[in-house]
Amino acid sequence: MRALLCPLTSPGYLYPATALALELHRRGHEVTLLSAAGAATAARADGLDVHDVDALPEPGAFEVSRWFRSSAAQYRAVLELARARRPDVLVTSVLCPGALLAAETLDLPVVVLGLTCHLWTFDAPHTADGADDADRGWRLEQSLAMLDTARQEVGLPARAPAAGMLPLLGQAFLLRGHPDLEPQGALLPEQVRHVGPLWWEPPADPGRLEQAEEFLARSDRPLAYVHLGRTFGGTTLWPWIDAAFTGTGHRAVVELGRTEEHRSAPGADVLTVRLPWMSALLDRADLVVANGTSAPVLGALLHDRPLLLRPNGGEQRVIASAALRAGVAAELPVSAADLAHPAGPVGETLADPVLRSRVRRLGEALRQTKSAALAAQAVEEACR
Repeated sequence: MRALLCPLTSPGYLYPATALALELHRRGHEVTLLSAAGAATAARADGLDVHDVDALPEPGAFEVSRWFRSSAAQYRAVLELARARRPDVLVTSVLCPGALLAAETLDLPVVVLGLTCHLWTFDAPHTADGADDADRGWRLEQSLAMLDTARQEVGLPARAPAAGMLPLLGQAFLLRGHPDLEPQGALLPEQVRHVGPLWWEPPADPGRLEQAEEFLARSDRPLAYVHLGRTFGGTTLWPWIDAAFTGTGHRAVVELGRTEEHRSAPGADVLTVRLPWMSALLDRADLVVANGTSAPVLGALLHDRPLLLRPNGGEQRVIASAALRAGVAAELPVSAADLAHPAGPVGETLADPVLRSRVRRLGEALRQTKSAALAAQAVEEACR
């Protein structure tokens, strides 16, 4: 079997695809991975055929920040790679409408790598709050609208409305979380399955970790690993971060991710970093603070770290709701009134034995999942 993997190039999408690519390669399949930066170097070192995204005619086609503007560029890139590699199956990320349409044009089966939990509507009644259901419905409507717009851009005929969400799912749609993160009673579409976290990171560079090591060595006070996601016009965590880690007995390493640079308040016990991996810091952290994106949520669970979550837009609300519902996270309030006692949620989360027990239980379930093997099996089955 020849597999072509064209994920988005943000680590939260690229790294799980790399884990799957390595497993397919280990099983003896011919694998080509569209990759970038240090992840591409590490994947090549492990024997993968890697096509660097910077070599594409339109290198930004697979940037997550441009997913809704670059469908046609994704479409052209996949068609070009497929002509050269002649794959039997295509693997892509959720939010890659151009890749889905290329698979349709090429008449190839396609497997889609999803996020921590199901983002769209379910096939049966379930236990969830109205806001969560409304968010899912809106998200599905917008995703299908984006796909319809992309069809027009690349000259494909209109989608049959009766198809519903099926064009978004491919032959298999793989979720990287656990069934416990879905609403009670939820019935997933038959193409959707849980395969587990597909956790992979390139090797940590000791030189790039040196600054963090120096910061960590200064004190043994409780450490929060803070991973910032996009604000989508919502609330930035920085006022709370500056207040919660100034003179409170707690400290933080803040991963900036794709957010802007920030100068911490004077006296704040905070180190900001922009690193392509998080496990080395999760190992040292006592809890994780995040907006609710998949990588820090799954990373926290895999490392048995309780979560404090404050979602804004995008997928953050659905994933944060899932973690809160499963009892593995606490909600972080960051209103002006809450800033009077900013460190309260940190101490309360660290001291909550029930929350920590649930985190350990779900973390162990995720660690026991043979996620790369399950995902590879799904890809193999898609070709049959």
